[in-house]
This record gives sequence, C-alpha cells and structure tokens, in this order.
Amino acid sequence: MDVKHAILLLEDEKEAADMLANYLEMHNFEVLQAYDGKQAMEYITQRPDKIDLAILDIMVPSVNGMEICKRMRDNPILASVPIIFLTAKDQESDEISGLEAGADDYIAKPASFKLIEARVKSLLRRQPARSSGWLHFRNIYLDATNFEVQVDNQRVDLTHTEFRILELFLQQPNKVYTRQEILEHISDDQKFVFDRTVDVHVKNLRIKLGAAGEAIKTYRGTGYGMNREMAG
Repeated sequence: MDVKHAILLLEDEKEAADMLANYLEMHNFEVLQAYDGKQAMEYITQRPDKIDLAILDIMVPSVNGMEICKRMRDNPILASVPIIFLTAKDQESDEISGLEAGADDYIAKPASFKLIEARVKSLLRRQPARSSGWLHFRNIYLDATNFEVQVDNQRVDLTHTEFRILELFLQQPNKVYTRQEILEHISDDQKFVFDRTVDVHVKNLRIKLGAAGEAIKTYRGTGYGMNREMAG
C-alpha cells in the first residue's frame, strides 16, 4: 500500500484551491488546505511533522507566501521539505525572489493540474526519507540525536538531566508522569535521588524555556507532563 504524502496548499482563491485539492486527493495525496497565511502558520507551528511538501501562493491575506516559505525554512522539522510557489507573479525577478527565499520550484499561473502533479512527484522522488530526530510541542523542539533544544528557532542550553526530562515529556505529550517515573528515567543505580529533586529540575527547565515553559504543567497529586490543553 502506497504511503500518502501530505501537501500543504496555501491558496486564497477558494474555488481554484478546492479544485486543485480535489485533483491531488484523487491522485493519492493528502491535502492540508489553508486559505490564508494565518491558517498556513497554524499547520507549520502545530503540525510540522505532517507536511511532506508545500504549494504556496504568494499574494494571500494575513501572512504572504514568501514569509510562510521563510518560516518553514527556519523550522527545524520543515527546513528540508520541498516548497513550490504557484503564483500569478510571473516576472523573472519574482521567480528569482521566490527561489532565493528558499523555494525549490516556481510555477506561474495558469498551470495545468498535470504539470503541478508532475513537479510535485519530481520533488518528492528527490526527497530522502524523513528520519528526523526532532520531537516537538508547539514552539518547543528537541533533537534527541544531536542533544539540542530550540524554542522559536533559538537554541536553549539544558543540563543533561533537564534534557532527559523534557525528552520524556515530549515522547508522550498526553501522558502525566509521576515523580517516581521521572526519577527512574533520570537516575541510575549508583545515585540516590530525592523526590523533590524532580521539582527543582522541572522548575529550572521551565525557567530556561522562558514563556514556552508554561507548556509543562503540574498535575497536582500526580506529577508533571505537557499541558494537554495547549496541544495543537
């Protein structure tokens, strides 16, 4: 069974967007539709690991396609995802600007659905299998492979213990962990750790994450975990 690739489609002309989305869905693609830049930003920030390719119009309300492209390139999970501009801006200077912004291809309107499909398939064939080590929750990103944490694309330096606690939370963001479970995750057989040590580490972790630290919630009488009410 073929895996369906998910395409973020940003197009503010609803009829044209729906027709293209229907065509792509008929050809075994999943389409994430956004009729303005704000909707596209929600996909980028809340569901980045869902997007395999993006088709962006440039002249759209709220946040234009150029800015969406730049935001995708700044996102650790989306940095290498193929981007196609599909736009009525058909001057050579427009195409150059689009490619310099980080797009992989540029198609001027009007364009046939078959041409768009061919360009999409060509880019996806060249795209290596995604094996990202990134875990994320809203604007918090953790790369378990390279021991790196970012918030709003800014690196955050954590201790080894803080990193392991955050990694634990992000692996199952809907789970609430007891202090004992957290202790077992961060301690070894040679080290005795008090329950309240967890509280100190979580407090320090929240401070280092800044405003994003609000995503770590204290579940009174139980323990800690990600704030499920903030999940996208």
